Amino acid sequence: MKNQRFHHRLGFAIDGIVSAWRSEASFRLQCLATLGVIAVLAWRQPPMMWWAFLLIMCGMVLAAELFNTALETALDHLHPERHDAIRIAKDCAAGAVLLLSVTAAGVFAAFLVDTFSS
Repeated sequence: MKNQRFHHRLGFAIDGIVSAWRSEASFRLQCLATLGVIAVLAWRQPPMMWWAFLLIMCGMVLAAELFNTALETALDHLHPERHDAIRIAKDCAAGAVLLLSVTAAGVFAAFLVDTFSS
């Protein structure tokens, strides 16, 4: 993959996103949540700062899920048997997704309070 043209590298990235969409229910749910956030943003028309905060949070959650999926897929392929170190690595990656998701929900809650209290 090194030294390939940009459009080839872009294609690999899109393939990864499509693969996660097809195989990971949590990624699909997070994509739908992102669409919901975008719909609420479009409806409420908040200042651009809220758009930036919330889109960054959504992007981080989706990226974390892609990293988690990549790690789990690679570890399952390289070491299909159960192993404590692999379990810990996978649990930590899932924990990172959870932490970002909860943080994103908190930012969205702050947005809702700010938007509906004005």
